[in-house]
Amino acid sequence: MSLSAAVRMAAGPSPSPTPSESTTTPVPSLQDAQEHATNAAGWVEENWSTWLAIGLRVLVIVVIAAVLRAVVRRAITKLIERMNRRTGSSGGTALSGLLVNAERRRQRSEAIGSVLRSVASFLVLGTAALMILGTFQINLAPLLASAGVAGVAIGFGARNLVTDFLSGVFMILEDQYGVGDSIDAGVASGEVIEVGLRVTKLRGVDGEIWYVRNGEVKRIGNLSQGWSTAGVDVTVRSDENLDKVKDALAAVGERMSKEEPWNEMLWGPIEVLGLDSVLLDSMVVRVSAKTMPGKALTVERELRWRIKRGFDEVGIAIVGGATLPVDGVPAADPTAGVAAPSAYASTVSPQSVAASPIPPTSTTK
Repeated sequence: MSLSAAVRMAAGPSPSPTPSESTTTPVPSLQDAQEHATNAAGWVEENWSTWLAIGLRVLVIVVIAAVLRAVVRRAITKLIERMNRRTGSSGGTALSGLLVNAERRRQRSEAIGSVLRSVASFLVLGTAALMILGTFQINLAPLLASAGVAGVAIGFGARNLVTDFLSGVFMILEDQYGVGDSIDAGVASGEVIEVGLRVTKLRGVDGEIWYVRNGEVKRIGNLSQGWSTAGVDVTVRSDENLDKVKDALAAVGERMSKEEPWNEMLWGPIEVLGLDSVLLDSMVVRVSAKTMPGKALTVERELRWRIKRGFDEVGIAIVGGATLPVDGVPAADPTAGVAAPSAYASTVSPQSVAASPIPPTSTTK
């Protein structure tokens, strides 16, 4: 045995290396860095043409979508403006000119144009987004299937919302009513203060605000479109001279139609339609007039006021309720035909006591 071997044996076994020393990461050399850079450059050189083609395709899709959206929106705007000009020039009479409300037509056209432009933008941009996803080699089948299932679920869950929206669109397109109109929607009535695609807001006669869903409206009674009719029933005595009554009513109507502001509210002459009903002690004469929309009640009140004053001037009495005296003769007492109360109604009166049966007397044996 050599001396060095004997020394090692005397010193004992040598310590084993620690895990940290055995797993130390080698420092990359310059040659490794050059190899990685070469590989990256080669990968970029192989794929740059594909990236460029994808980028150009996406850019073309975006540009075409933007141009198409702008063209469609401009076409819709031109169409709405042409419809407004055609509607404004279609009326040839003074009455038709009064019926055409420029502000109302403008609001309706803006609402229709806004809806059409939103739909066009959604279709164009949605199609462009799907084409861009397809350019990146993304499988659109699961996305379209999920969208279809989600659409069906939303359609079933929000069918009332869809119904309200579609009803609102058709109400605006057909110009059924607008802001400022007085309407009867069945579920509520009042003045329209806001028209939306889902809800119509009404102001009631007592100041309350009604929110009516467009899908719940089954009928619409518009009291502000076209013209209104003011009707007044005048009740006179059955023996009154009809010619005298007719002349008095005609004079009242002619005088009213020439005064301010009633000459603007009245869109036609005040007509005496004739007898509406004839009773034993009275008869009803019907008076009617065509008025500005929403002014029928005001005209009726003023017409009643003037008819009463005009009849007082010519000595015609308006009857109603109790019958009036004729030619100064007082009316008969309504209680004259009522019989006096019977004496037998009281159980303590002498007549009742005399007429009461004699009670039987008991006999004792």
